[in-house]
Amino acid sequence: MASAVGAPKGVAGGVPIAVRPDPHFGDGLYPVGWLHIVAPRDAVPTATTTCLCGRDRSAVGHRRVLALINDHAAHRDLCPLRAPQEGRAAA
Repeated sequence: MASAVGAPKGVAGGVPIAVRPDPHFGDGLYPVGWLHIVAPRDAVPTATTTCLCGRDRSAVGHRRVLALINDHAAHRDLCPLRAPQEGRAAA
């Protein structure tokens, strides 16, 4: 039995399934910055931090990775994309 192109099918062959809208609605939030850490066992850890504002840094080694983690956390409060300067001046 042939079905229309793009028609979703259920587990049983030829049985159409109900297509429901996505129940998750966007809250208007989206990621701005990312911190990526790689720390394999018995190896040198590495980390990178990037932000949509143009910030892009990396670190290699235990001390430098820990410093980059702290720097990434501090940048969250200073980033112009997360905390617009107009709001800061008014507060």
